[in-house]
Amino acid sequence: MSAAGSPAARGGGPSGPSGLLDVLKLASVVLDTDGRIVLWSPMAEELFGYTAQEALGRYAARVMVDERHVELVVKLFADVMETGQSWAGAFPIRRKDGSTVLVEFRNMRLVDDQGEVFALGLAADQTTLRRLERDVALSTRMVAQSPIGLAVLDTDLRYVTVNPALERINGVPAEDHLGRTVSEVLPRLDVAALESAMHDVLDTGTPLVDQSTVGRTPADPDSDHTWSLSLYRLEDARGRVLGVAQSVVDITDQYRAGVEAEAARRRLALIADASARIGTTLDLERTARELADVAVPELADVAAVDLLDAVVAGRPTHLGPAESAVIRALAVRAYNAPDALGAADPPGQVAQYGPDRLVTECVRTGRPVLVAEVKTDDFARIARSPESAEALARAGVHSYLAVPLIARGEVLGALDLKRIHHPLPFGRDDVLLARELAARAAVQIDNARWYQNARTTALTLQRSLLPSHPPVTGGLEVASRYQPAGATTEVGGDWFDVIALEDGKTALVVGDVMGSGIDAAAAMGRLRTATTTLASLDLDPAVLLEHLDRITQGLDHSIATCVYVVHDPRVDRCRIANAGHLPPVRVRAGHPPELLELPTGAPLGVGGVAFSTTEVDFAPGDQLVLYTDGLVETRRHSLDERLNALLALLDDPARPLEELCDLLLSALHHPDNHDDVAVLVARALGRPGGTA
Repeated sequence: MSAAGSPAARGGGPSGPSGLLDVLKLASVVLDTDGRIVLWSPMAEELFGYTAQEALGRYAARVMVDERHVELVVKLFADVMETGQSWAGAFPIRRKDGSTVLVEFRNMRLVDDQGEVFALGLAADQTTLRRLERDVALSTRMVAQSPIGLAVLDTDLRYVTVNPALERINGVPAEDHLGRTVSEVLPRLDVAALESAMHDVLDTGTPLVDQSTVGRTPADPDSDHTWSLSLYRLEDARGRVLGVAQSVVDITDQYRAGVEAEAARRRLALIADASARIGTTLDLERTARELADVAVPELADVAAVDLLDAVVAGRPTHLGPAESAVIRALAVRAYNAPDALGAADPPGQVAQYGPDRLVTECVRTGRPVLVAEVKTDDFARIARSPESAEALARAGVHSYLAVPLIARGEVLGALDLKRIHHPLPFGRDDVLLARELAARAAVQIDNARWYQNARTTALTLQRSLLPSHPPVTGGLEVASRYQPAGATTEVGGDWFDVIALEDGKTALVVGDVMGSGIDAAAAMGRLRTATTTLASLDLDPAVLLEHLDRITQGLDHSIATCVYVVHDPRVDRCRIANAGHLPPVRVRAGHPPELLELPTGAPLGVGGVAFSTTEVDFAPGDQLVLYTDGLVETRRHSLDERLNALLALLDDPARPLEELCDLLLSALHHPDNHDDVAVLVARALGRPGGTA
């Protein structure tokens, strides 16, 4: 302990005894001028083996020295007494038990106040001395040459010892440490936490090992460093607390490597997450939302997915240097940033960004645009309007990144990223990660875009081929519904028709072309045209299906199912022929709904199979329900079970037909069935000129 830290130096009275003298077991012996022992210390008793009663008054040479060295010792004693000069050396002594011990001696002459002369001899076991000397030398050398910063602080937490390594780590000379506290030497560290830890070690004696701490020292005042800190309580041989020892290792490189490794792991995890979460459907808006959800909050606090409006419409686009970008917002996501969210274009909105805007530069060049540290002037180039720029500034946006969405060599739009709560600016690794996410998502977005365009085309074709019929045709009141499939590849096969014939008769048709997509829609259109033409000839339903069968065989191997019904209100009957289709349902007052028992027949296009016509009664007020399999088929239920569910819904013959169509679709069309659905419902009216 240094003088600056000792209790005596601070006016606190004498300090307690050191345990070092106990370790040395220093023996004291006083001789008169004749060489007789006049004082004999307890340690002398322990070292030589003689009690004071046995030693006092005897010649020291006879008690303490081996016979072989008596003459030499007597001469050395005489020289000390004569000259007054001290003598030090080592020689073996004889103990009472006859053993020999090598002892280190120091002899000197004493004079009392009466002028009496005495000799003082101090003796210690040489083995113990050499061990302590080696320990001290080793400790001193290790402390001085250790690459680890080492220091000792007293109980007031003031520096007592500092080794050269700690001088280099702290950038402060050793002499400028001594007697000062950590806060006085290193004010830029978290001193409160450090001193609290030191007090805990002093109080409990429990070491603190490998505690990481971050800060800056005069050795490198402009950069943060990370150190591994260990603290140990120091005690003497009696257990008295002397202070705290501190070891410091600079682990900045390892810490940075660990941070980079963790960042790399998180980037890989984010990419893996993106692979699983982006593109779960072929819905354009949902795919864009999935990309924004992956980016927030791991990569950014605000993310927006924007496409060029021309790209959404399926048109190629190329921006010149002076052209604005017309952009459609598809998705926006923010983490705890309402002002920034309010500044973003809402999904579905089309906005024009001037040629000087950063997102315009991104989609024009096809390269990322990075503003690591956003300045006040940058907001005008990031936001679309002055109001949005003010909102972004108010939100605290401090870093900005836009990366292009590129698929199959075409720039589709941009992924726009902003940081608010995330403390670090966007860097090189963030750009690489954002580009990887954008590249993966762009392919999915492009697939969804083409899918949506193809689906729109198929739906347009399908709807253009379906009829628009009046609610009353001949002797029938008619209602219908068509619900397209949920996927592009499944659109196009189902159709229905209501055809007015001569003599007040009406033909009802429901069919389903097997297959899907635009080809199925086109085949359906040709069959519908053929059916309308053949119906005008007033053919028997079975004969008409035979003609359709031959036509279908010529439609690139198409196959279709169909039910053809001719209603004649003059006789209150229907003639029906079926080509592999599900049977219609007849609903009559006072009777349970029934599936009509018809010869099923073979689908159109199979060829070589005869069709037959069945006549059924159809009086005024009766209903006939025709439908395609998309209404009743599911993957988890049997067809009989689903047909029974259909019959259960037809319990009220008086229900309005439009209401009935909506009921059938809402109750029966199952979410896991992605097929088209066509429903045609007809109710017989009274005979022309008669009563119902």
